[in-house]
Amino acid sequence: MTHWAYDSFFYHIYPLGFCDAPTNNNFHAPIYHRLIKIYDWIDHFQSMGINALYLGPVFDSDTHGYDTADYYHVDRRLGNRETLAKLIYTLHQRGIRVILDGVFNHVGRNFWAFQDVLKNGRNSLYCDWFEGLKFGQKSPYGDPFTYKAWNGHYNLVKLNLKNYYVKEHLFKAVEMWIRELGIDGLRLDAADCLRLDFLRELADFCKKIKPDFWLKGEIIHGDYRTWANEHTLDSVTNYECYKGLYSSHNDKNYYEIAHSLNKQFGKEKIYGHLPLYNFVDNHDVNRVASILKNQSHLYPLYALLMTMPGIPSIYYGSEWGLKGKRKRNSDHTLRPSLDLNKVDKRNKNKDLVKAISDFSKIRHNHHALRHGKYTELFVNHEQFAFSRQSNNETIIVAVNSSEQSVPLEFNVQVNGKYLVDLLNHGERFKIENGKVRIDKMWSCWARIMLVES
Repeated sequence: MTHWAYDSFFYHIYPLGFCDAPTNNNFHAPIYHRLIKIYDWIDHFQSMGINALYLGPVFDSDTHGYDTADYYHVDRRLGNRETLAKLIYTLHQRGIRVILDGVFNHVGRNFWAFQDVLKNGRNSLYCDWFEGLKFGQKSPYGDPFTYKAWNGHYNLVKLNLKNYYVKEHLFKAVEMWIRELGIDGLRLDAADCLRLDFLRELADFCKKIKPDFWLKGEIIHGDYRTWANEHTLDSVTNYECYKGLYSSHNDKNYYEIAHSLNKQFGKEKIYGHLPLYNFVDNHDVNRVASILKNQSHLYPLYALLMTMPGIPSIYYGSEWGLKGKRKRNSDHTLRPSLDLNKVDKRNKNKDLVKAISDFSKIRHNHHALRHGKYTELFVNHEQFAFSRQSNNETIIVAVNSSEQSVPLEFNVQVNGKYLVDLLNHGERFKIENGKVRIDKMWSCWARIMLVES
């Protein structure tokens, strides 16, 4: 049976920013149920064909959510466990699955076990909970010990995932998230830093509780099969194609994204069995509308995202072409609070939400776009065409990033007489002698065509 993730279109929210939470957590402040803001967006999700929500960090943390203070309590800036459980229940009732961030590589300095080490020193029962903890040296914070930190950030204390009690603590939290909150999966932060034996144990643990539980890892570089395979994770973030999607448009070089897709899913097919998680921006990278030189390229870019192999995801606000760039010491501009009515009214890309919704509808309606094999048909600098083929149907996708409308002709080895454009009023193109000619590929647009007899 095919996993539900293959049929998903994800919406990604960074809750602390989206809900306009204070930057720093006051652990003595009253609980503020900001997560209820998401209820107002559910109709919008459904209008776009969203059927899965990835919620960034929601558990008690010092500041940005990736510096966990307590895995068993929802961050008081967002609500409590009841708030989150009710939200997830409502989303499930509306046909939307939910995954959360699992931040297991490191914790914040306010994590209760680290606080015990600060208080009790060598006598703490939790010294072995943290990797590389050594007394006799000072940390950058002036502690009478040092420890391993994530990427040199000493506010992020690395957990010792070889310690039985650390794993027990984390796994019991995950069990609570599944049984009490009803989550459908996890996105594992900094998955490339997690031990593979930990990932195997986590996968086994989760799927004994919920067999279709989905585990996705944040992986930037490397062979994705190291982390995603039958024993560990189900999917990883497809950073290779993330880069190729925008730079192929900026550089007038569809050869780049075509090469990546061929390697991943085409002739080389090294990831042919993996549903990679595809995206064009997220909470850690500049908004794609701030990267593209030509805003009209948002349309062919999202057409590719929604029709290429893998699982598409959109970061909140980017469906309106929202801009945002990282600052030297801050990601706040990437993680804004959004008012649904205001952002929709101020939208300069009036047709982008509709276009993405149209791409999404076609994807949901056609098995080949979600499960079909990938074959490159044509590529040059500003035009690109490929097929997605399953047992029952073949879809051919063609995009044009040029500022001019152009004709396009390419070979097609299919059993059919016509291509019917599902995106553009059912226009038909005849297949003759294994070739098809499209008289007009509109500027910065796409055709998504079904092969018919």
